[in-house]
Amino acid sequence: MSGWIGRLGRSSAVHVSFAFLAMGSWALFANSAHPLPRMLLAGFVQGALSACLTLFLKSAVESLSKRFSGSAAFIAAPLIACLGSASILIVIHTLSGTPEILRTVAVPLAVSTSYAAIYNYSIAIAKGK
Repeated sequence: MSGWIGRLGRSSAVHVSFAFLAMGSWALFANSAHPLPRMLLAGFVQGALSACLTLFLKSAVESLSKRFSGSAAFIAAPLIACLGSASILIVIHTLSGTPEILRTVAVPLAVSTSYAAIYNYSIAIAKGK
């Protein structure tokens, strides 16, 4: 049973789908005090951004894990993920008119940075570092 669970856990489609649903739902909640069209747009934008960022972060962490060694291998990917994600999230939400930008991006940013750190650590452990 652990074989298919392991494959499922490494599946980009699973990571991306979960990010869309979880963070899109968060954005709906964060913007629930605003009119329905704005709330729905914020949820869709955040879901799409989270899906794309998750796919990018997964690939970036895998790539960065090969380029860094030592303590930099543990710090670089999460730091780059946090800075890149924050920039993208704030700019796109500003352009789309999301009412509660800081509330909307706080959880996805924390999750994406944690995701990058944990995934990066799992790669390092799998390599035997």
